[in-house]
Amino acid sequence: MCLIAFALRSHPRYPLILVANRDEFRDRLTDPLEFWGDAPSLLAGRDLQAGGTWLGVTRQGKLAAITNYRDMRQQVIDPPSRGSLVADYLRDPKMPPADLTAQLRRSGDSYDGFNLLYGTCGELQYFTNRGGSSGPVLPGIHALSNHLLDTRWPKVLVAKERLTALLRQSDPTPDELFHCIADPAPFRDELLPDTGIGPERERFLSPLFIRGDQYGTRTTTLIMVDRDGGLSFMEQGHDHPGTPRRCFTFSLQPQYLSS
Repeated sequence: MCLIAFALRSHPRYPLILVANRDEFRDRLTDPLEFWGDAPSLLAGRDLQAGGTWLGVTRQGKLAAITNYRDMRQQVIDPPSRGSLVADYLRDPKMPPADLTAQLRRSGDSYDGFNLLYGTCGELQYFTNRGGSSGPVLPGIHALSNHLLDTRWPKVLVAKERLTALLRQSDPTPDELFHCIADPAPFRDELLPDTGIGPERERFLSPLFIRGDQYGTRTTTLIMVDRDGGLSFMEQGHDHPGTPRRCFTFSLQPQYLSS
């Protein structure tokens, strides 16, 4: 997962709107969005190489999502899978966010760089193992890519601006939300970060939506939770033209809209 834009408790109808692009190598085997057979309350896509996931929810209202923190100058040798952090939190209905926070503080440095959003559909926490300001996510419109939450990378700024503009129009449609992070245009070199991968690769990875033969945006995901507890989770795959959009809806109990 390489770009997440979300509005938390900042829309009169939707306490949470989250739209995200997953960027990954195209030959990495993945199951599409589905309830997991070995964890029937967990709704997510699945990385078949390591067994984890990048973004998911549960019927009980838990939510978690992860992005990599990109810095080639600071890497861990033979680290565990970061996707397991999302999957393990969502699998365990008894694990509160505070327990995961304590676990991350103890063992987060054993992973390569990551940013983790976790909690419930009404209250989210943010944790990074790269020295940022971990803690509760404040109400508002946020975006996260491969640096810290709300870092002023061009794709992060544009994603926040476009989501903000959509929410000003009252009720955005799913198509509008999918479209707001579908832009494949790269940004100018002088605006790009230096993460140790060189200017050409920085340019390739700079768009909101990455187009590449071997690596690129493989899915776009949308989660919308309304004030009555109705949750819609949609996934649009991009590996093959004409892939139908997957959509799941269910109701949360009011207590699951907060932590």
